[in-house]
Amino acid sequence: MSVRDITEDDEGKKVVDARGETVGRVVDVEHGTAHVDPDPGVTDTVMSKLGWGDSDEDTYPLQEASIAEVTDDEIRLDDL
Repeated sequence: MSVRDITEDDEGKKVVDARGETVGRVVDVEHGTAHVDPDPGVTDTVMSKLGWGDSDEDTYPLQEASIAEVTDDEIRLDDL
């Protein structure tokens, strides 16, 4: 498994949970933090576990501690 710093090269990658289900897509990277546009099908429970509470924002920051692996195609999250 490869965990590394998030860079602008990761923009556009899908973000998947430990089961491989898509939870969103990286739309922006600022100061090493990926900002994710959540998949419309992501449940409130998953969003809560990621720290993505109710917000009027369109994107949510992805906490480094939630990331299990970064590959060429996706960012895989730890088991929620």
